[in-house]
Amino acid sequence: MATHKNSLMIFSGRESEYMAHEIAKEYGIELGKIEFRRFSDGEFEVAYDESVRGAHVFIIQSTFPPSDNLMELLLLIDAAKRASAYKIIAVMPYFGFARQDRKDKPRCSIGSKLVANLLSSAGVDRIVALDLHADQIQGFFDIPVDHLYASSVFVPYIKSLKLENLIIAAPDMGGAKRANSYARFLNTELVVSHKVRKIDNEVDEITVIGEVKDKNIIIVDDMIDTAGTITKAAKIMLDKGARSVRVVATHGVLSGPAIKRINESPISEIIISNSIPLGDKKSDKIKVLSMAKVFAEVINSIVENRSISRTFIL
Repeated sequence: MATHKNSLMIFSGRESEYMAHEIAKEYGIELGKIEFRRFSDGEFEVAYDESVRGAHVFIIQSTFPPSDNLMELLLLIDAAKRASAYKIIAVMPYFGFARQDRKDKPRCSIGSKLVANLLSSAGVDRIVALDLHADQIQGFFDIPVDHLYASSVFVPYIKSLKLENLIIAAPDMGGAKRANSYARFLNTELVVSHKVRKIDNEVDEITVIGEVKDKNIIIVDDMIDTAGTITKAAKIMLDKGARSVRVVATHGVLSGPAIKRINESPISEIIISNSIPLGDKKSDKIKVLSMAKVFAEVINSIVENRSISRTFIL
């Protein structure tokens, strides 16, 4: 089987075309064409507008809400399988349902495991994901999973800020491992926020463990949803004498009151990746860094059977 560029094709679901065009451009090919048809009752159908027989088919699709994005990815995988694609690789910059990675209360679902089963049943051969909410999701698959880290883009940006007295902060205990990796690489100290949450998406209380006085702080997290945690943590850190607070988070979910909270917060800057489109969720405090080059390099490495570890920083 040839592994040159004309055996590789890149397609995209509708909501991830903005990123897929960037990836295809970085790789040096045109984005493949897909036909999408929606019926009057809301059901939809997808089809490839060109032959994919014998090709490595890369499907770019983040599965953020609504669940149509997940369903569209499943249909694209199924269509490629039935059209005799050689390999089908789902590139998921944002892996939805990742917060449901364990049974932490009685009679609840494990959504990320269900999604893994659905993708495998549809016929995908490989998954490429970016900053999964929980590392153990890789073990939910019996196929290769390439887990990428946005740190390869974020760390150079953090260095470019040339901040004095820099310190890395974890927004909660669960994010301490990720934040500690940044702290070790940047040779800085680490502080951790401890939060008490009685109901989902609402933080009741936050305390900061560590010294933040006169420090320029960067909070590191995998996602920002309603922005309740980061805005409260930032206020507390500044109240304790921090010089400034910035936030680095891979996935800008930014639901509900997130933008309002960010705009009204004392946070200097929020740096996110382009794994989820901002749409009309705009703020002068938000800077978006593209992961397209990283994904293009990984796609090329997969097709040429080369290691992808060189794309990692953490």
